Amino acid sequence: MQVMTTRELKDQLDALQGTEICMQGWIRNHRRQKNIGFIDFYDGTCFKNPQVVYDDSIEHFDRVCALHVGAAITVVGKVVPSYKDPTVPEVQASSILLEGDCPEDYPLQPKRHSVEFLRKIAYLRPRTRLFQAVFRVRSVAAMAIHTYFQDRGYVYVHTPLITGNDAEGAGNTFTVTTLPQGETDYAKDFFGKPTSLAVTGQLEGETFAM
Repeated sequence: MQVMTTRELKDQLDALQGTEICMQGWIRNHRRQKNIGFIDFYDGTCFKNPQVVYDDSIEHFDRVCALHVGAAITVVGKVVPSYKDPTVPEVQASSILLEGDCPEDYPLQPKRHSVEFLRKIAYLRPRTRLFQAVFRVRSVAAMAIHTYFQDRGYVYVHTPLITGNDAEGAGNTFTVTTLPQGETDYAKDFFGKPTSLAVTGQLEGETFAM
């Protein structure tokens, strides 16, 4: 039995038909019927999620039926052809183990959510299709930019995030201090002088360019 991600399953779908695999991830959607159930399973590695199918022959059928959206599970089962879409993996589960439960009021229910709503639950945004798609595109774009400059002999420089300079006179900066609010004796501060978040890396960029 192979332990694999959903991306590996999708990439090797034809070769894995009929074999038993193990996957670990979360429930995106759970549709229950009298003697059968369907779970949209995802682990963040693939945009097209496999469907996990189980029936009343599975151990603890009632408990599996009660699993909530968002719960973390381990699935063991056989890869079978999907009658809906041959490009989407389907797994006939022989066992489904609950690793971490989720409350019934889990915010990311299987429906469309507005960006304004997702802004209120930033810690869950990476689990949504929207943010997974956006950051995959950004990842590929950033890699292409870095590769372009690396191949041409450029040096990637990390400029300071905390500085004692006002950079190019950008105005008010965000102060960084360990002093209690209202105290201004910076000799007692962590850095021993006024410091702030860097507004720009231009000054350091100019020194490296020379």
